[in-house]
Amino acid sequence: MALAETMSDQVHPLSYHIEFVPVFLLLAILGTYVQLRFDVNRQGVTHRMNDVPLLLSLFYLSPLAAIIVRVAAGILWNVFTGKLGWHKAAFNAASHTAGVAAAGLVVVIYRLGDDPGNPHTWLVLGLAIAANSVVNLAAIAGVLALVQGVAHVPQFLRSTGPGLAVTAINTVIGLVTLLTLDASLWSIVLLALLAVVLAVGNRAYARFLGQHKRLTVMYALTRDIASTNHDGTLPDVLLGRVRALLVADSATLWLPRHGRHQEVLLSARFDYQGLLDAAPTPDLFRDLAMRTGQIVAVGPRTGDPDLRAQLQDAGVKDIIVVPLRSGGVSIGTLEVAGRLGDQVAFGRDDVQLIETLAAHTGVAVENSRLVDRLQYDANHDALTGLANRRRMLEALDEAMSGRGSREVVAVLFFDVVALREVNDSLGHNAGDKVLVEVAKRLRGLAPQGALVARVGDDEFAIELRTASAEAAATVADTLRAGLRDPMVIDALTIDVDTYVGVAVHPEHGTQPEELLQRAHVATHVAKSRGIVQVFNAGLQSRAVRRVGLAADLRTALAGGEIEVYFQPKVALTDRRLVGVECLARWEHPVHGQVAPPDFVAVAEHTGQLTRLNAVVLREGIRRARQWADAGRPLAVAVNLSPRTLGDADLPLQISELLEEHGVPADRLILEITEDEGLLAGGRALPTLERLCDLGVRLSVDDFGAGRSSFADLSRLPVQEVKIDRTFVQGMATSPSDLAIVRSVVDMARNFGLDVVAEGVESELTLGLLEDMRCGMGQGFLFSRPLPYERFESWLQVQTASDPTRAPAGEVRWLRAVP
Repeated sequence: MALAETMSDQVHPLSYHIEFVPVFLLLAILGTYVQLRFDVNRQGVTHRMNDVPLLLSLFYLSPLAAIIVRVAAGILWNVFTGKLGWHKAAFNAASHTAGVAAAGLVVVIYRLGDDPGNPHTWLVLGLAIAANSVVNLAAIAGVLALVQGVAHVPQFLRSTGPGLAVTAINTVIGLVTLLTLDASLWSIVLLALLAVVLAVGNRAYARFLGQHKRLTVMYALTRDIASTNHDGTLPDVLLGRVRALLVADSATLWLPRHGRHQEVLLSARFDYQGLLDAAPTPDLFRDLAMRTGQIVAVGPRTGDPDLRAQLQDAGVKDIIVVPLRSGGVSIGTLEVAGRLGDQVAFGRDDVQLIETLAAHTGVAVENSRLVDRLQYDANHDALTGLANRRRMLEALDEAMSGRGSREVVAVLFFDVVALREVNDSLGHNAGDKVLVEVAKRLRGLAPQGALVARVGDDEFAIELRTASAEAAATVADTLRAGLRDPMVIDALTIDVDTYVGVAVHPEHGTQPEELLQRAHVATHVAKSRGIVQVFNAGLQSRAVRRVGLAADLRTALAGGEIEVYFQPKVALTDRRLVGVECLARWEHPVHGQVAPPDFVAVAEHTGQLTRLNAVVLREGIRRARQWADAGRPLAVAVNLSPRTLGDADLPLQISELLEEHGVPADRLILEITEDEGLLAGGRALPTLERLCDLGVRLSVDDFGAGRSSFADLSRLPVQEVKIDRTFVQGMATSPSDLAIVRSVVDMARNFGLDVVAEGVESELTLGLLEDMRCGMGQGFLFSRPLPYERFESWLQVQTASDPTRAPAGEVRWLRAVP
């Protein structure tokens, strides 16, 4: 009890025991150094071990001396660390003075005894320490109410629970220390050692807890970031967690514009629940980290002085900016700014932590962009950037479910004419440019709110809401007219036209796929009519019938059900029969006679066209051999689809057939459709030249109905031109048709080409053709297409032998039959 006996008088002047003041001052400073810190709102609430030296000061010193020691310790600590401004240092001094004064008042009122072992002494000292804590908390609450508003006070008071618990623990530690000192003065050495051990252990334990907390939060953050790749909530999850983890005023994610990805700048703020599209820090720091690829860390005493000045001008205490990387390339930045609490700033551990978070964030951002890119690619056409078929069907489904009672959902289906010819003559690169230009024009011409999509190689569709099918057809007609303006592709001017079909919901379909398919059906009909075609039930029945014919056609080809008919070609100068055209006919067991355009289209779309051509070629060449053996050497003409000309094996197949039946090659004429076959000359030219070298004659069918000219013909190895029947049939009544036929005949003669007029059905037409010296004619005036047996009977009846005929009995002339 030596120390207690020396200071037995509890209310004694400071001057009597001034020699003990430095000891308690040192203890107060050490108590301030050992601390437990909690961040509450914007204020750093710190619970220090200074309750222990305060309790000892209240027991061994006078209240005035205790106040001086406490305030002096605070001032010296601030001078030593330099972390507080003068205004906060003044507030702390006032708060300490008031708190210790309240504690001293409790000591005086309840007359603290001189026996440390007396429970009354424990109770008085405990009440004194509690009074000090209450006064300090009240001071902080008052400042919060003034600075941030009364609304923050309840939250602060709710957070004081841990601090009060620490105060109670400190009080117990102080009482135990008091009892130990009362027992022996030498216990100071043991208490000092114990204090050092506790301080070091507390510091290590606090660091361990902090690291554990950070690892736990990082694990949760990484898991949550990984789960945001598919829902687009990455910034919301990331920034809120990063800001809280680093106890920062703000956390900002910046992703510069890259490709089709727009710039992203989002910040999570302490005092704002959502995300802001602006940052509280200057762009300079993000640009620097992005440009250099290095971490930018600036604080009150760290970093480049110029950067510190920029940061202070922005009113931000400190900042860490870390570049986000993907594949070694910086794709953006992640930053935290404004460490909460005036006495702390971002340190080396914080830099390492946010660097680790940035590595996870960079991967997450790239994965998120990859998912976004995959989703975009899944719904858009790579060449034109338009929506694709899948997105169109989704949009139709959405539009159908949200359709108003007085509107319809329309699909406008566009088929680009002759794109294949552009690809074959100018190359696929030019064809792609045509598609891109068509897409651009459709996007510009389409009504607001309409969705434009590319749904096939040369097919586009537009989904829109309008008043009726007629209104949709009007829009389609306007768009078609806009697409007709000439396009300049690789310095060449190209005229592009489209076929357009229209279908509307609910009249023409109740499902997206059904509506799109029916618009497609209408487009096929528009090809033959040259107008915008609105779907109707009759068109669907024809299309369904074609689908049903596919399997039946395969069976018919295998079973020899396809029959070849023959129509004569007559030399108009002397009415001689000079050849026949071979035409395929199909008598379906259920549907009856199937129109050639229908089953030829089915053959093209089902890959059976080669077999169909082979049937007609074999039959025509076989009959040519028979007619030659009978003394009537007739040329046979066979129609070939332009698609057939892409078959490199075609010349070899024809050569084998001719050799098999012993028919000279010049007895075979291959007729090519003018509107597609000739314009596809770039692709078909090698095949045509091989056929010409073989000796086969080539003819242009339906000349005049398409867009070819004699200039086009001059590039191809053809020997014959067949004038389209529409002009021949109208030449007797239409001066324009007559002029067209006359021009074709004259031009063909000048080019050294044979001319065949199709559709000769009257003596008047025949006379006009003879007057203009047309070489050959073909039509109902001479005969309809007939099967072989009937054609043989017709040939016997309609022909007569010339007295000067050759021994083989060659037919010299043919009488026209009205």
